[in-house]
Amino acid sequence: MITTKTVLVAGATGDLGQRIVRELLRGDTLVRVLTRPGSGTAEGLFGGEDRVAVHEAAYTDRAGLATALSGVDTVISAVSGARPVIVDAQRALLAAAVEAGVARFIPSDYSADYRRITPGSNRNFELRREFAAELDAAPIRVTSVLNGAFADMLTGQAPMILFERHRVLFWSSPDQILDFTTKDDVAGFVALTALDEHAPRVVEIAGDRVTARDIARIMTDLTGTPFSLQWAGTTGTLSVMSKIGQRFSKDKDKAFPAWQGMQYFVSMFTGEAELRHVNNHRYGPHTWTSVRDVLRHM
Repeated sequence: MITTKTVLVAGATGDLGQRIVRELLRGDTLVRVLTRPGSGTAEGLFGGEDRVAVHEAAYTDRAGLATALSGVDTVISAVSGARPVIVDAQRALLAAAVEAGVARFIPSDYSADYRRITPGSNRNFELRREFAAELDAAPIRVTSVLNGAFADMLTGQAPMILFERHRVLFWSSPDQILDFTTKDDVAGFVALTALDEHAPRVVEIAGDRVTARDIARIMTDLTGTPFSLQWAGTTGTLSVMSKIGQRFSKDKDKAFPAWQGMQYFVSMFTGEAELRHVNNHRYGPHTWTSVRDVLRHM
């Protein structure tokens, strides 16, 4: 007998969180949305959905979290932030999930492989690695979804393609493999993973795997204008610059200050964060959105 699963999504009002909820609703899953008290955003987004229940609770509200998690099969965390969110808030959510008897927990990783990066090289990745140690010690089944960088960022947020100057930046090597997956593809895969009782500790996906050289060729093909590679220095130099920026930064508690962006490029172009065990076909055939597809529709 097949029973309908109940999945709670934390961070559901965010960009990725909304996409995950949408994908869960494609099936017959019952969805609970955890939101801050008094926000109102979740009700505005999901209030008309019959299979979505909005629960208000602060992460410091143990009783409120327990109520929200009662009867839940899987928790999906899609929260975004620095230490107060990735470690502290998720720690409270994990403790409440264990106490409520939730079977599975999907943390807010959705990144490149943070497990092998050099200590001190990437603040956000190290926060995920710190919380991963707590997940591994908890009496609950955990699955992290690693997807490389979000391909959507190539059209603006990640300053790798200099569109007006017809250049593609790279550090150290233009032939380093870079993993990219769109947010929509990540959301669809996470929704399937939430219902997969046999999912392993880590699942890796990559909508596309390209190099800076490949991206220059793609942009040349799409625009008819030659895009050339531009060496931006070594990853070692970029790492030093990021540490200087971090040391003197006034926005250390923000999730994505400029120096953090540098650290992401260091992790990608050194190859330390490259995915090694991509399994795109775990849930059968799927048409993944390529980097060319993303850039074609910019």
